[in-house]
Amino acid sequence: MAPDPGTGAGEPAPGGAGRPARLDTEVLVVGAGPVGLMLAAELARGGVDVIVVEKRKAPSTESRASTLHARTMEILDARDLLPDVGTPPNEPQGHFGGLQLDLTLPGTHPGQWKVPQTKTEAVLEEWAISRGVDIRCGHELVAAGEVGEHVEAEAVGRDGVLRLRARYLVACDGEDSTVRRLTGVDFPGNDAGRELLRADVDGIDIPNRRFQRMERGLAIAWRNDKGVTRVMVHEFGGTAGPRTADASFEEVATVWKRVTGEDISGGTPLWVNSFGDTSRQLASYRHGRVLFAGDAAHRQMPVGGQALNLGLQDAFNLGWKLALTVRGRAPEDLLDTYHEERHEVGRRVLANIRAQALLLLGGPEVEPLRTLVVELTGLEDVRAHLAGMISGLDVRYPVPGPAHPLLGARLPHTVVRSGGRHLGSTAELLRAPGGLLLDVGGTGVRVPAGWADRVTAVAGDAEPGSLPGEPGAVLVRPDGHVVWVGRSGERDGDADGLAEALGRWFGPPRPPAGPATP
Repeated sequence: MAPDPGTGAGEPAPGGAGRPARLDTEVLVVGAGPVGLMLAAELARGGVDVIVVEKRKAPSTESRASTLHARTMEILDARDLLPDVGTPPNEPQGHFGGLQLDLTLPGTHPGQWKVPQTKTEAVLEEWAISRGVDIRCGHELVAAGEVGEHVEAEAVGRDGVLRLRARYLVACDGEDSTVRRLTGVDFPGNDAGRELLRADVDGIDIPNRRFQRMERGLAIAWRNDKGVTRVMVHEFGGTAGPRTADASFEEVATVWKRVTGEDISGGTPLWVNSFGDTSRQLASYRHGRVLFAGDAAHRQMPVGGQALNLGLQDAFNLGWKLALTVRGRAPEDLLDTYHEERHEVGRRVLANIRAQALLLLGGPEVEPLRTLVVELTGLEDVRAHLAGMISGLDVRYPVPGPAHPLLGARLPHTVVRSGGRHLGSTAELLRAPGGLLLDVGGTGVRVPAGWADRVTAVAGDAEPGSLPGEPGAVLVRPDGHVVWVGRSGERDGDADGLAEALGRWFGPPRPPAGPATP
């Protein structure tokens, strides 16, 4: 997290008598975790002024999440961020409720990738700062609300009260969201009934355990290359009561000994916390000029890294839509598609996490169910279905248009060439600003002039068999999802439905330039 630079986007508006100056910006993002940083960088990439406020004064040293899934790796590749991530360990074997599951599916980054959350945050922060995002650490939000056509907010920092005004505010401030509390939005669901205790501990020597179910509970342990062991433990029959503070290491060590018989109390705890099987989701991800993403929009048990990946993909869906809206290039209702698309994805993920929590934390009574799930995941169709759900590769948005295998889905990996010349892979082509009109069937389809400022056209040959349904051309949103398909064999420069799709996703065409003034 960058230090507070002491200046804002644009000139501060003068304060009234005895009132602090006000900073004006186009979008205020609350929270500088991975989700907030991803969103802020995407907005800045779209030409939007962004201020991020974060109550932490320094970067977190806690790597709560350590897994990036295939879809998130594709997203980072589409923004050319993988060189900064480096070469993390790849593990094809994930799990579903503690039961081994092969996550391998067709794509460039199959399986799961072990990237500490601290590394993910550092990469995204550097990207955001390079795009000109103003990050204000050490500022805790204390007030926020819509006033006319703006959102006004106040954050308290070491230098007093920071007043802000923005056209939109996006809450990316985590499971205990301050914005959610201040706005009083409906957050239905269930509180935790069971929990896992966890700690990073130095100076202990215990066996690695991968979801080992013992007579009295569940034990998980693995030692990293620095000699630090992460332990997680759940005692069967234990319940999650309300907590006013994180669990203590003494509690973790006591439960660990009851479950495993091992004494880890002599180790040095570096980080201790607990998480339960809470399952809540906002009724709406958009409330006028206030939007929610990541754990601020949905709270779930962080099983297999799905919470972090879900949040990053929320931000990737929202960023380009909000940028077009702020820049006046798209109608206001484009933002409604953020809720329509991501709420359903979130609902589905929360449902699979609730099922996993039952398999993972249930006692002897769930053993017959676990046996059945093992049998089912031995069937390839079932394995691929669950792997697609966990990895995010199966997400398909409800996009209008004639049925096609690609419509609403992400554009699969392919390499496009023309006359032997390399034009780019899917990820490389998506690095250009705006949308992509990809003609791989020689249709001659063109981007009408009124949208040429928002959509790039590329024509060439895709790798044989890489694009299902043999499309002639596809219109792809900045987040990589296909929203129009031209049929192979059609040759029509004004392809049916293309202008309608362009208008829906990229706003009305820019009017032609008038005659020059003499």
